Amino acid sequence: MNQDPAETRDTAAPPPADTASPSPVSPELEPRSAPGAQDIDAASASLTVEEDDEARLPEIDDDSAEVADGPLAVGRAAIEQAVRLAPTSPGVYRMLNTADDVLYVGKAKNVKKRLSSYARPTGHVVRIARMIAATVTVEIISTSTETEALLLEANLIKQLRPRFNVLLRDDKSFPYILITGDHWAPQILKHRGAQSRPGRYFGPFASVGAVNRTITALQRAFLVRSCTDSFFESRTRPCLLYQIRRCAGPCTGEVDFPGYTELVREATDFLSGRSRAVKQELAVEMEKASNELEFETAALYRDRLAALSAIQSQQGINPRTVEEADVFAIHQEGGYSCVEVFFFRTGQNWGNRAYFPRAEKSFTPEEVLASFLAQFYDDKPPPKLILLSHDIEECELLANALCIKAGRKVEVAAPKRGEKKELVAHALTNAREALGRKLADTATQTRLMQGLATTLGLPRPPQRIEVYDNSHIQGTNAVGAMIVAGPDGFIKNQYRKFNIRSEGLTPGDDYAMMREVLQRRFKRLAAAKAEGDAAKPKEDDTPLWPDLVIIDGGRGQLNAARGVLTELGLGAEVTLLGVAKGPDRDAGRETLFMPEREAIKLEPRDPVLYFIQRLRDEAHRFVIGSHRKLRKKDIREAGLQEIPGIGPTRKRALLHHFGTLKEIERASIGDLGKVPGISAESARRIFDFFHPGPG
Repeated sequence: MNQDPAETRDTAAPPPADTASPSPVSPELEPRSAPGAQDIDAASASLTVEEDDEARLPEIDDDSAEVADGPLAVGRAAIEQAVRLAPTSPGVYRMLNTADDVLYVGKAKNVKKRLSSYARPTGHVVRIARMIAATVTVEIISTSTETEALLLEANLIKQLRPRFNVLLRDDKSFPYILITGDHWAPQILKHRGAQSRPGRYFGPFASVGAVNRTITALQRAFLVRSCTDSFFESRTRPCLLYQIRRCAGPCTGEVDFPGYTELVREATDFLSGRSRAVKQELAVEMEKASNELEFETAALYRDRLAALSAIQSQQGINPRTVEEADVFAIHQEGGYSCVEVFFFRTGQNWGNRAYFPRAEKSFTPEEVLASFLAQFYDDKPPPKLILLSHDIEECELLANALCIKAGRKVEVAAPKRGEKKELVAHALTNAREALGRKLADTATQTRLMQGLATTLGLPRPPQRIEVYDNSHIQGTNAVGAMIVAGPDGFIKNQYRKFNIRSEGLTPGDDYAMMREVLQRRFKRLAAAKAEGDAAKPKEDDTPLWPDLVIIDGGRGQLNAARGVLTELGLGAEVTLLGVAKGPDRDAGRETLFMPEREAIKLEPRDPVLYFIQRLRDEAHRFVIGSHRKLRKKDIREAGLQEIPGIGPTRKRALLHHFGTLKEIERASIGDLGKVPGISAESARRIFDFFHPGPG
């Protein structure tokens, strides 16, 4: 759900309430042009600046001649044409600009009435006036109900990321704990993505770290295996986890089937919320073993109880009356919004996460939270109860939409008293603290950007910094990488890696590798510029065009990069900086190089130098990781390529079945013969390759 900009509290004359009953489903209406759309000129630029300039915009006077008679009138004309064709039924509408970029996605119970509110000549605040002025086309999709419109709106907002909507910045799925159900000895593991594998899923957890800590403690408490099925089947003696008492050793019969099944049941009960009963059972067994003078067994139960206590102590606050709920609290300050989410499942706190949705300053907390919730559950299953820090409009509509999505009852409420109110207050405190840290980090980053611009003589602080590095071992598995940073820090969803593929490249030629990476990157950027797309912002409003390009290397690498940009006709448009390591690669003694300028040496404790080092080190970390993955894959496949008669199809089948080359080495002839496509003769050949006989 996204609060419509026409319904903000600042609007002088809000649109009338939708009272018309829904009409039959209408076909999609897509008016592709608007009268006077071609007349939009540079005068509209003052009304369509980027979100970051919002604080510098004065309030628009509704009687301003520039707005009433200029671009705003053009946008109103386009909307008026759409109103004539709009249905009176529920639906979703999209406002587009001259470049067919979606500016805003909204939903309405009566689309015609909603669009009419945008066409009135006065009563618009800055944000709405800017949106109307930039609009040249309105597209409409009719739905049968308002609930369907809400679900479609949330999906389109996450997909299209319109600049005038509240946008959820969420690039990762939540991790779960899975106890598998497709093996006689179930495995406990971390899981992301589609829940297609048979078994019991427990979550979501707020972070991978929380899952890893919980799994480690559960292994100590219940001795459930975490190894893969292929590793399990190939064991002939217990592994190290058995030796350190983190696995019961079912692979080699150290525990029988009923005993291991009981351990899995206890782990499942604990994760299902019956932790108190499980701990009481273990305490009884510990007391019984102690009374029978079986002190080693009693010590084992003692350690298991301590592991369970460790899990619950890490979870912090655990509710007494709330079994399954998500708690949302929002805090606004300094033009930013922070939404803190706590996850409670089976009466246990499974972590929290802070989100910073992109929203203009005119949005109220209720509007941001309402839009955030619809986008948050677009690809996640909702719990039975959702607790909020603020009362939102259309709360019942959101609950109905989530009920349809989940296939069961979902309650959405803003509690006023009791333990639920305490949970919300706790989340609100965390939201306030997280936003305080965010503002402090942003202020520090802003000062560093300004200091960098002053040191390098840039006309303004950079909005996009690209850092390039490459990695190889004597020319093999060569890979280049680009990392991106902006005013809010590293932008990891825009990192790129480049597998070096030039055939005539001399192994180990760093200059040639850098030239290939930059040619591939800036050819694409030059093409985008020629088509007029280079100035378009991408996700998070980061421009495609870099203000500063940093090369990991000295004057030689810098000249190689400069040569590439000159060949592409971009030499005057990109600021280059080379960062050479200090003597003996000593951090803090780097030298900075820029074209046609003397080398720059900064003091070792200079914050700007530290900032540049951090950018360089992040590029180094990313490229080294990419190189190691490539080398590992190459090494893994090379061993199979040397086996006579094992081609690509059988190689893929073996790796898919066993997972790693080491597991293939350990496999018996019988296990190898179970792989699809591997005959008895092929299995013998593979086994003999890894286990050569004497002589």
